[in-house]
Amino acid sequence: MTIGAPPTDMARIVVAGGLVLLMLTSTLVGCLGSGDDDLVLDAVFTFSPASNINEGEVVFFDASGSLPSDGSLTYRWDFDGDGAVDEIGRSAEWRFPTVGESTVTLTITDGVRTAEATRTIIVYEASAEPPQASITTYSSEWDYFGEDGNTGTFILVWLCEDDKDLSDRRIEASANVRLDASDSSPGSSDDWISSWVWDLDPNDDSDGDGDPENDADLEGEEVEWQNVMPGEYEIVLTVTSGKGMKETDETKVYVNYVGTWLDFEIGGNSTSGSAEITFDMPVVYDRDSGNTISKAVGHLTYPQQDDDWVPGTGNQNNNRLELYVYDEDDDEVLNSSSIGDDQRTDGDDCNDDEDYCLELPISSYQMGESTHGDGDWTIVIHNDRWNDIKVERFRIILYYKT
Repeated sequence: MTIGAPPTDMARIVVAGGLVLLMLTSTLVGCLGSGDDDLVLDAVFTFSPASNINEGEVVFFDASGSLPSDGSLTYRWDFDGDGAVDEIGRSAEWRFPTVGESTVTLTITDGVRTAEATRTIIVYEASAEPPQASITTYSSEWDYFGEDGNTGTFILVWLCEDDKDLSDRRIEASANVRLDASDSSPGSSDDWISSWVWDLDPNDDSDGDGDPENDADLEGEEVEWQNVMPGEYEIVLTVTSGKGMKETDETKVYVNYVGTWLDFEIGGNSTSGSAEITFDMPVVYDRDSGNTISKAVGHLTYPQQDDDWVPGTGNQNNNRLELYVYDEDDDEVLNSSSIGDDQRTDGDDCNDDEDYCLELPISSYQMGESTHGDGDWTIVIHNDRWNDIKVERFRIILYYKT
């Protein structure tokens, strides 16, 4: 028997025992599969309310986050852990009839493969009411400069080193921050608060339970958070009632820093170059952790003329000091050389008849991730004049909350 059409890579005709057999090649087999094996099959569901569920309360379940989302899936729900299907469909409602833990399982299938997701739900008695978690927020009544303090729904602490020795030109101090949850309350008069748990870093799941906001870094109604470096922090309080219900509150904690050095001298220019005194300044700018510096400021107060001043000519008549700022890689960020003498007598606390008061602000943009970045920065006092100059006061301020 002769076949007129020659074999192709799409199909091949074989004669065997008087029967004509059509054998499909791998090209057609691939079309039959439609690439389904390459699609992710993932069972995912959420429920509302997500906590503090009472017996008999309607709970709404949603599996729309499951994959693939092309409409090919079927959904089966087991709400009591007995292995039987209680509901079908991408969304479902259920009332849990008894107090205690219930195991909920979602099973999805695309007709070939199957995937499951299981969650444990805690059900409380019908009369139980959730507690109220409340962090007491506060700020200093005045800021470091005696002006009205910045207040709001946050905690603001000023960390001050008022008279640092010139031999210590690093900023390494830390503060102790008072945390108070005494305004929290149980949900009903027959209930009470059984625990207060403070999570000091809600971005880190230190206990590994899958919830980064419930780590017990500190416990107690009123606690002291010790050794807090200058920075911006988010904290979460979780209170648990005597009936087992939980509720959370969160707030920001800001620790601003002021370091002051008083009454020292900087040498004069010499054959080896300008005289310099370097101060180390830590800068934190991390959007992922929510710890971002708002700005930094260098303040320098020095006399317009020293005791050993010798009359000269032009701008050499008076003293002149500069501030230079460098990032962690020792790249220059900015300096004060463009600030004229007439701009160095501003400020309410500046004796403009005798002193120069130089202020050099550093913006958060300059310290941001897209510019110089954070790290160990330095501020340098720079003297290009021949004579020694007395510094009445040098101050570094780190603002995490302005």
